[in-house]
Amino acid sequence: MSNPFGSQSSAPVSLKTAAAQEIRRRIFSGELRPGDKIDQDAIAGCLGASKLPVREALITLEVEGVVELPPRRGAYVARLSRDDVRDHYWILGVVSGLAAARAAAEITCAVLDRLDALLDRMETTGSSPERELLNFEFHRAINRAAGSRRLISELRVLGSAGPHGFYEAHHDWPETADRDHREIAAALRARSVSAARSLTEAHFLRGGNRAVEMLESRGFWFAADRG
Repeated sequence: MSNPFGSQSSAPVSLKTAAAQEIRRRIFSGELRPGDKIDQDAIAGCLGASKLPVREALITLEVEGVVELPPRRGAYVARLSRDDVRDHYWILGVVSGLAAARAAAEITCAVLDRLDALLDRMETTGSSPERELLNFEFHRAINRAAGSRRLISELRVLGSAGPHGFYEAHHDWPETADRDHREIAAALRARSVSAARSLTEAHFLRGGNRAVEMLESRGFWFAADRG
């Protein structure tokens, strides 16, 4: 999946968004590592675009903390630590937990039934890409049920700025995620605000630990550790 808890869309994206997605992909796949210089011409060429949307994407990624833009020196992959990655998921978990708590009080029976149907499909599919899409739909349905534009906006930003490939990289992650999702869905159906919040936060904290493991396996910190 592009991100276990992040944003996906089948709608056309702008060149700036496409550039940001490509740079994130290269970073979190291990093609680019902390401290590496980002070849803006190569990114632009890959997208068939000018450097302008690439530059705009880099400014967005700097705000996310993914890249650094020292004056007149180009763009570099930020020297993210393992704790930086864990902290990202901790923050994502806190905001997602707030959305889940809000949803527990507001969610309709129709949305609860849709969550169960999504989980049934997620547990039976053998396709990692389909799992990722269903995972996204599951969390998006909960976030929308919270009924807060502000929370949805923050979660969209947080969800896009993290490592990708959980279902492909960890053979046991689907089982863990399935269990977590069922517990969250049960808490929502029970209208338990506290359980929905705590279970969701724990789910994302586990995701942060898995993200670190995945990046380790891709050699993300290899050069920095050697130095």
